[in-house]
Amino acid sequence: MESKLEELKARLREIRDLEGAAALLAWDQHTCMPAGGALARMRQIALLRRLMHERATDPGLGRLLEELRPYEESLPYDSDEASLIRVARRDYEQAVRIPSDFVARLSEHTSATFQVWREAYPAGDFARVRPYLERTLDLSRRLAGFFPGYEHIADPLIDLQDYGVRAETVRAIFAGLREQLVPLVREIIGQPPLDDACLHQFFPEQQQLAFGNEVLRCLGYDFTRGRQDKSPHPFTTSFSIGDVRITTRVAENALDEALFGSIHEAGHGMYEQGIDEKFEGTPLASGASFSVHESQSRLWENLVGRSLSFWRFFYPRLQALFPDQLGNVSLEDFYRAVNKVECSPIRVGADEVTYNLHVLMRFDFELRLLEGELSVRELPEAWNARMAEDLGIMPESDREGVLQDVHWYNGVIGGMFHGYTLGNILSAQFFEAALRAHPEITGEMEAGNFATLLHWLRESIYRHGRKYTTFELVRRVTGDELRIEPYIRYLRKKYGELYNIPDSNVNQTIA
Repeated sequence: MESKLEELKARLREIRDLEGAAALLAWDQHTCMPAGGALARMRQIALLRRLMHERATDPGLGRLLEELRPYEESLPYDSDEASLIRVARRDYEQAVRIPSDFVARLSEHTSATFQVWREAYPAGDFARVRPYLERTLDLSRRLAGFFPGYEHIADPLIDLQDYGVRAETVRAIFAGLREQLVPLVREIIGQPPLDDACLHQFFPEQQQLAFGNEVLRCLGYDFTRGRQDKSPHPFTTSFSIGDVRITTRVAENALDEALFGSIHEAGHGMYEQGIDEKFEGTPLASGASFSVHESQSRLWENLVGRSLSFWRFFYPRLQALFPDQLGNVSLEDFYRAVNKVECSPIRVGADEVTYNLHVLMRFDFELRLLEGELSVRELPEAWNARMAEDLGIMPESDREGVLQDVHWYNGVIGGMFHGYTLGNILSAQFFEAALRAHPEITGEMEAGNFATLLHWLRESIYRHGRKYTTFELVRRVTGDELRIEPYIRYLRKKYGELYNIPDSNVNQTIA
């Protein structure tokens, strides 16, 4: 069986290398490709994805996986070899349901849609991109249709990102979370607002980027195996465990945008850099799921990067870099500023408390679009109405509304947005587990030492790659099911102190 296992690894490595080549072309498209290259890039990426899909659905690969099944069943479930065969078979069984020509068409369409979105977004011109989004919705439904037997049309799309997670499970979690969040938001908005004017001065781009890179190095992002560039929408891409790149965007009148965007993406990057190197070139060499991946970006961005412990170390350095802007701003006032709660139309810039209301809205729209209860034409009006209902604000244009997120214009509708909020929930649950294991972490952060936390995350989560599903990993790391209580406790304690709101007990379990 050893020779068959090596043959399997060789076949899988070819698929991963094609995937890496396509990712490199996409990274270039998002960062520095001239606009004139769009049509050729669209063809190039589509070709690579078709070749990748053909190899991923090769009948010979399927036969090899069946031949290895007895060997897999003879091994412990969590052994590296059994996990590799299991995950490879899962990928194969998903891939063979999707025709190669559909993969190429979808890739070509999403590349074209992204280019149109890049031009329509600054102008707030939803009408220009609407026909493309209508086509995306049609292709998303077709993609789901390749997986008959689902309970909800979104299930197959979610499953491709979060194996084993279903729409009804997410709905139940979100209902419990919404029940807790809406009163909290109302309590906070009813208090005097925190002053964040210190963040909205002139901060030169190069100095912001230099400080951000210093922070990332201190947290543990390895620049010998990665780099940071600028893009219209921050993202992380991994070509291999040894080459994990991140991007950010800079606003010279908003200090928090680039900094927290960089920390967020570095959380993704450190996850990918922390995967066991023996998984290189295999399906195990990536994160467990989109939700788990997002838990790491949000853990580093919010539970670490927006904490008082973090700023007790970094704020004197930031003040020294920007003495004119921050010299007379106290640590306490700066900490309040970066944690201000404010109803904003923009998801990526939203605070921790209101952020999930943005996601819950998008997830609801995705389900309604897929079900046929909402049309793409009706989407801007529905968007604005929901923003007014949930947050009491109205976007000034579609640029602040339905056009703001790149996801629907660079992929399918369904299967992704839920992961942002599940990631928030998991970030607090994982961080609580880390503190139980190492209560000294908070004190170490005040001294600029993040090694203990990073090591715990690498050992508990990162090194395993895709060996475990979302729910398996949660049970393994925390000894419990996915629960909203740690996240609500975190928000209630932190923002209760910031806004002088009495704490309240939360007792809800989501299985």
